Amino acid sequence: MTFFICSNCGEGSASWMGRCPSCEEWNTFVEQRESSGKDKKKVESFEVKSLSTVQTLDNKRLKSGIFELDRILGGGFVKGEVVFLSGEPGVGKSTLLLQSLKNLRTLYISGEEAAEQVKDRADRLGVDTTKLMFSDTLQVEAIVKGLGDILKKIDVVVIDSIQTVYSAANSSPPGSISQLREASAILIKAAKQHKIPLILIGHITKEGDIAGPKTLEHMVDAVLQFEGDRISSYRILRAQKNRFGGTDEIGLFEMREGGLVEVTSPLVFIENDIQSQVPGKALVGVMEGKRPLFFEIQTLAAPSILAVPRRVVKGVDYNKVLLLLAVLQKHLHLSLGTYDIYLNVIGGVNIKSTAADLGIVASIISSVKNIVLPSRTIFSGEVGLLGEVRESYGLEKIIYEARRLKFTKIYSSKTIKTVKEMYKSLS
Repeated sequence: MTFFICSNCGEGSASWMGRCPSCEEWNTFVEQRESSGKDKKKVESFEVKSLSTVQTLDNKRLKSGIFELDRILGGGFVKGEVVFLSGEPGVGKSTLLLQSLKNLRTLYISGEEAAEQVKDRADRLGVDTTKLMFSDTLQVEAIVKGLGDILKKIDVVVIDSIQTVYSAANSSPPGSISQLREASAILIKAAKQHKIPLILIGHITKEGDIAGPKTLEHMVDAVLQFEGDRISSYRILRAQKNRFGGTDEIGLFEMREGGLVEVTSPLVFIENDIQSQVPGKALVGVMEGKRPLFFEIQTLAAPSILAVPRRVVKGVDYNKVLLLLAVLQKHLHLSLGTYDIYLNVIGGVNIKSTAADLGIVASIISSVKNIVLPSRTIFSGEVGLLGEVRESYGLEKIIYEARRLKFTKIYSSKTIKTVKEMYKSLS
């Protein structure tokens, strides 16, 4: 007997549906085969214990050797911690792990690359392969059994990728929803029992979401996303979830021939083009975790021949840009309906902070009105629906860093109160 499960929320149905009634996502139902009676597990006994008798969690951190990764994790790996690392194919997930674990005794289980491929990459990155153990065993029951034999010889376990492993108790093919859920549950339980850090590498969908059931994200302790364009050398590591640390920190890396290099300069995304000033270009200051960073936003506004003008956005939230366009039309009376607008954040990165709002607005005004913004000027602030400029998180640190880096003018809630006031200043 077959049934269908939503890959986004886990909702079940006897027949296929185009739209999930629970999460309202389209085309997410995947066919699954019901397990036979012999596959059903025995009922376990119910055990209860007082929390006062439970041993206190050992929060001693295991340092990876890469400060940017340790920063994201909250100081390093915790014993028994399960980390889920996702990212687009080719972004550098395997490279990041090999470099970050080069000082640790690592068991690397791969279902996507042969041992020769992993060794070739490790040699190129200068990783000590005497500390690196490899296995291509993909059955989770065999992996768990083998862990017990080599536990004293390893510090951390890597599964590359979770979509390739499978459980013998499940008749579904590897990569299916039920296999992902069951295989992950077995591996997570083993990591907790043996108190050893476990890193699961996962794929993402074409929409940029983590592939597999949403329950997988709830099962692990930390969810990290490695992002960046493959054509760009810069990469950003973000924490979407972290039970042993914060989610407001990011790690910055640059991909070079010898591997990933940690980036510490706040001007890394703009330092090569900081002097040139052209219409449509604005520099923004935002807080990423506990440190300020500066990005370049470019906008091209071209007269449209379409009944519905095009809006192409990359690097910031699309709906946020539409909202800011509406604010400009309402409060500055700009006729943006006759322009195709293309907006991009240079460097192939995504800005999550609302502090970029003011820079987006300035960039659009600059392109539409063909105004060159003042040299060495920073924009930082959130823009409200009423056209007001609000103070963004960490503004004091952004201003301090901008002045230290010799920026001459800073547009923020401390210097202007509305976008109309900024528009008059720029005109």
